[in-house]
Amino acid sequence: MSTFLIRILLALLVIAITIPQQSEAESEQWCVADEQTPDDELQGALDWACGKGGANCSRIQEPNQPCFLPNTIKDHASFAFNSYYQTYKHKGGSCYFKGAAMITELDPSHGSCHYEYNL
Repeated sequence: MSTFLIRILLALLVIAITIPQQSEAESEQWCVADEQTPDDELQGALDWACGKGGANCSRIQEPNQPCFLPNTIKDHASFAFNSYYQTYKHKGGSCYFKGAAMITELDPSHGSCHYEYNL
């Protein structure tokens, strides 16, 4: 092996060692409603996610459930979108919802309302 190749390999090794590795927590992603989306579009996507989409929406459907409040279309859509995304992301499901949703790396959980995250 030439000296040149050895120097390149050593340089690559140094670079690989010095680049910080992304921790598991940094790679977590949730799917939430895009705040720019009008309520009527969010409502349609929410209805689909909780119906044909198969999201588990039980925690937003009754006032005594932990994610019912705040009782807004945006908050309920975010919970439903994330439920769908976490359940189906490894089976081809996306966080698109006709442009009504977006990926975030900030955990949207609040109070007793826990947004699931699946590896």
